[in-house]
Amino acid sequence: MNSLHLLFDDAMHLLDRLLEFSMPHLIAVPILLPMLTAALMLLLDERQRRTKATLTVVSGLLGMLVSLALLRWVNAAATGDGPGSIGVYLAGNWMAPFGIVLVADRLSTMLVALTGVIAFAASIYSTSRWDRAGVHFHPMLQLQLMGLNGAFLTGDLFNLFVFFEVMLAASYGLLLHGSGRQRVQAGLHYIAINLAASSTFLIGAAMLYGLTGTLNMADLGQRIAQLDAADRGLVHAAAAILATAFFAKAGAWPLNFWLVPAYGSVVAPVGAVFALLTKLGVYTVLRLWSVLFGADAGASAQFGQTVILALGLVTLFVGALGVLGTQRLALLASYSVLVSAGTLLAAVGLGRASVWAGALYYLMSSTLAVSALFLLVDIVERWRNGSSVAPHATDDAPFLGEDLRLLSDVNLDDDAQALYGRAIPAGVAFLGLAFILCTLLLAGLPPLSGFVGKFAMLAGLLQAPQLGNAGIAFMVLLIGAGFLTLVALCRAGIRYFWNQPHAKLPALPALEVLPVAGLLLAAIGLTIGAGPVMQHAQATAEVLHAGQHYRQAVMAASPVPAPPFKEKTP
Repeated sequence: MNSLHLLFDDAMHLLDRLLEFSMPHLIAVPILLPMLTAALMLLLDERQRRTKATLTVVSGLLGMLVSLALLRWVNAAATGDGPGSIGVYLAGNWMAPFGIVLVADRLSTMLVALTGVIAFAASIYSTSRWDRAGVHFHPMLQLQLMGLNGAFLTGDLFNLFVFFEVMLAASYGLLLHGSGRQRVQAGLHYIAINLAASSTFLIGAAMLYGLTGTLNMADLGQRIAQLDAADRGLVHAAAAILATAFFAKAGAWPLNFWLVPAYGSVVAPVGAVFALLTKLGVYTVLRLWSVLFGADAGASAQFGQTVILALGLVTLFVGALGVLGTQRLALLASYSVLVSAGTLLAAVGLGRASVWAGALYYLMSSTLAVSALFLLVDIVERWRNGSSVAPHATDDAPFLGEDLRLLSDVNLDDDAQALYGRAIPAGVAFLGLAFILCTLLLAGLPPLSGFVGKFAMLAGLLQAPQLGNAGIAFMVLLIGAGFLTLVALCRAGIRYFWNQPHAKLPALPALEVLPVAGLLLAAIGLTIGAGPVMQHAQATAEVLHAGQHYRQAVMAASPVPAPPFKEKTP
């Protein structure tokens, strides 16, 4: 055992050395890998779907491993609640704020790692059937991931807009994948609201550039604190216009009318990835607000806090009512996205690092749970509609080649089936258990990570000397939304699992079971490792609340010196 322990330590030390050596370039890999994979796929014919599917899964696996390596590297040099390692990649070897900057800190790497896990699960699930429902599914999925990872890692507003547009362009195609009237109608609304959001993004960014002369986030944070009083009102107006685009992407009320119909109509693997899009909106609000309007922003400190808090609380309330009022599982999953987004926006608006820590933990848990629910809904609804029957399964008993043996030949129903002692088929047992886990995670019941995240937010809220009306409202809505989610999911469980009008057994291909199980196991892993994960979230929140660590790391990054010129001798 001692030798194995020493071998493991040596392997981790070697890995850390390799990461330290390759880290500056590894920051760009989550962007370059899906971009190159998509470009390669476009060279392949549509008849080569199996090759594209293989490339998608391999690229997803590599992307997940790279993102986890980045997350490990950021935490490797962390001490206490310090900033840890903040990697700054100067893509054109131009110092900030003049060139393209990619920044890998605790927050961005956490979300890139979350994207990698969900994307890998969705890519495996898509190879079961949904990639054949239309053309160019795999390239669009890769471009979607490129836009997401780029938006999480970029350090300036211009490239944030570029990655937003790459992500949105891919999402338009993914939303319409599979065709159908409902998807087309929802897709038109989705495209219209996102085009409007892109326009407000450009207007807000242009105003900020005209007033400050920069679009680099770190440089903006420094210049806003030094603004003249005459320009401060215009900067606030520009920030408000810019925030409108981010609120629309985060699903904040009243800009979220498009979200539920759109998310409820997409195919399952797309819905799992779309669960990340609202988190991108929340990320940009948190990142820009903490960098531009932190406690050290002078007269602009905490600008917009009341608006963020109010929109979050209303979104949470509307999402909870939607969860309770819907009957369809797909719409229930979509409203759960709104509940999660509203919770996170309200937590950001409270402006307390202790609450932010619980919110970051909750972000990971709720996103994994919603993504798993989108995949699970597809399997359950196909089973419910009777279109998915296990091979060799009949109404009488055989399931996956095995006879369904009754333990009793008395107390039979009208079809001569035992009323008790009946073995539960493995497929039904898996679906039921997965649905129960999703219910516990989304409702925030113990002992899973959903409860840990909500409890951490409430504990952080109660640490304040005065709770205040906003704190009380957040507490009531958070607990109430969990209760309404529990009621809605229990009602759906009774309808879909206890009130089956047929006896057909579900077909569960391994390509569909493994992604759902993997996402739920990741959520369980958050519960088991709640201590280290919460420490990471707490340190991330402290660094975000301070704000200066991010600005100092970006502005201090220096270009790599050119090699010395050697004149050739004749």
